[in-house]
Amino acid sequence: MPNPDQRIDHYIDKSAEFAKPILNHLRMLVHKNCPDVVETMKWSFPHFEYNGSILCSMASFKQHCAFGFWLGSKMKDPHGILTPSGERDAMGHFGQIKSLKDLPADKILAAYFKEAMELTDKGEKLSRAKSETKPLTIPPYFLSEVKKNKAALLHFEKFSPSQKKEYITWIAEAKTEATRQKRMATAVEWLAEGKTRNWKYER
Repeated sequence: MPNPDQRIDHYIDKSAEFAKPILNHLRMLVHKNCPDVVETMKWSFPHFEYNGSILCSMASFKQHCAFGFWLGSKMKDPHGILTPSGERDAMGHFGQIKSLKDLPADKILAAYFKEAMELTDKGEKLSRAKSETKPLTIPPYFLSEVKKNKAALLHFEKFSPSQKKEYITWIAEAKTEATRQKRMATAVEWLAEGKTRNWKYER
């Protein structure tokens, strides 16, 4: 493995025991299929860059790992195995990876690496959504519940607009009243501890 980033070595060493073989295997596959890849750390988890752009990334959590291609949304996915990032409670494209058995066969992954590199070589970029100019609207019921907990309100007021929106959107997307109330209670609990909506994915 040419020029390994010692920060990734440290990241894997600190990960849970179940995660180490998964992360080491994924790392090996990245280098095997893309010899020119450059290792780095971004947003506190391992990334692999190719031709000056991010090719893919991996991460470990308490009970699962995640792996994703930077341009995954633009890939053809002939085997229909790529999960939209953020679904199935994982930030990667293979859902929650709890063991090596949860990964596609190495031969299949090799084809995906090849396509990801081809897209990068073509200069493909992720389309960026236009920045919103509308002020953030906080639903009365949300603010009412948050105000009942001084610590939650204090932390919420310090959050950035995007962090606030993540909570508000999560609550608003609840399909039933019971789910909305459950999410609201969880939101207040997390806010009181100063946690963002996606704190589980932060290291």
